[in-house]
Amino acid sequence: MSGIDERHPEITPRRVRFDWSETPLHWIPDEPVATHFINVLHLLLPAGERWFVHVYKQALPLVADDPRLHGEVRGFMGQEAVHAYSHQGVLDRQMRERGLDPRALTLRIEWIFTRLLGDRRPLPIMTRRAWLNLRIGIIAGIEHYTAVLGAWILDARELDAAGADPTMLDLLRWHGAEEVEHRSVAFDVYQHVSGAYWRRFLAFFAGVIAMPLAVYFGAAFLCAKDPTLHGVRPRVRDYRRAVRRGLFPGNRFMVAAARRYLRRDYHPSRECSTRRALDYLAVSPAARAAKRR
Repeated sequence: MSGIDERHPEITPRRVRFDWSETPLHWIPDEPVATHFINVLHLLLPAGERWFVHVYKQALPLVADDPRLHGEVRGFMGQEAVHAYSHQGVLDRQMRERGLDPRALTLRIEWIFTRLLGDRRPLPIMTRRAWLNLRIGIIAGIEHYTAVLGAWILDARELDAAGADPTMLDLLRWHGAEEVEHRSVAFDVYQHVSGAYWRRFLAFFAGVIAMPLAVYFGAAFLCAKDPTLHGVRPRVRDYRRAVRRGLFPGNRFMVAAARRYLRRDYHPSRECSTRRALDYLAVSPAARAAKRR
């Protein structure tokens, strides 16, 4: 027995820092398009993680009757705030200082989270509580995918073999490990404040539809703005090649994860491994430096 509670591990923010001065724009050597497929995460996550924190500030009073869950939500919010800051550093320093300015798209993404998914109800007949419950359901679905993708990146040795930049890999794996660590929180909050299966189903499909569109259009934007690519567009065969090489998760992986989430008896604690996440955090250069500080 590992002695680890898979459902309720301790959730503590790690104040990590990353130095992007030596990380090239194409941090997977000779794979600019595959690099940009993964770089879409940096476009989405700063605004998305800040939105998570904003929504959960409203959810905190709703879980005040469960002290353990209330504490886990606060730990979750702390970790997500550090995630947003860390990925923002990639946009501001690793990309912009090498001639790729992502702000034209990140401003639109910010609008989606602050306006389209903000506090204003999309329909007058929808109560504020129903809109909050739906957004909490969307977050639960997104967190399912961030956890399984976090587990994937921890074991994606093909990225190491391809010569991927170690600082970028550490960012992605530190983040992935923390997503595995706090994977149950969003689902437990949703079950506590609502628990309706139909709403979980609908909220999840909103994210499922948006995700492949975001990956393609985000990668297309990055390729178009990349000063070294001269208008190269990502193609389906580029995506398939990245999947075959093990540089990106494939459709079967994503569909299988969706099917598991939509089971009525689903719980995130049965996904992934907290022990695996903690093993990486124990050797992560950024996490170790944060612990020393």
